[in-house]
Amino acid sequence: MKWYDEIAKLARELYEKSGRIEGRDLDNWLEAERIVMERYKEQEMLEKESSSSNKKKTKKPSKAKQS
Repeated sequence: MKWYDEIAKLARELYEKSGRIEGRDLDNWLEAERIVMERYKEQEMLEKESSSSNKKKTKKPSKAKQS
């Protein structure tokens, strides 16, 4: 789902949860935007941690040459 669609959906949910208060559309949008961006940042951090730990696991120790 594109960020815009996800933000719009969440903004609508916030609007409904707040009792459908008119005139708060910008507040709902900004809050939804903050939540969505935070989710993506957390997901990105987890993916980076996962990929770096996978690299460590798959890295084979080098064998020293014996003369």
